[in-house]
Amino acid sequence: MASSELAATYAALILADEGIEITADKILALTEAASVELEPIWATLLAKALEGKNVKDLLSNVGAGGGAPAVGAPVAAAAGGAAAAEAPKEEEKKEEAKEESDDDMGFGLFD
Repeated sequence: MASSELAATYAALILADEGIEITADKILALTEAASVELEPIWATLLAKALEGKNVKDLLSNVGAGGGAPAVGAPVAAAAGGAAAAEAPKEEEKKEEAKEESDDDMGFGLFD
């Protein structure tokens, strides 16, 4: 990553840490204060990408990953233990059906 890209990213992090709205003008001001040349288009793109997002929350959840399945599991468990127990069985049946369909073709990958 180029130093100007890093400087723009750090400028956005500084603004977020201080609780200041992230705008292209402020990113450019910080990078100019650090004697880093940054084309205005990159500051604008970064500001638009981060617009309306809580950067601190993004940083807190960097390693979390897989948010959608984790949310779905408690909802299924809350709906009822029986419904939650049936869902994995259905998935296993679907996976077996996919494997059998490959055998119906009459050839395999390593035959």
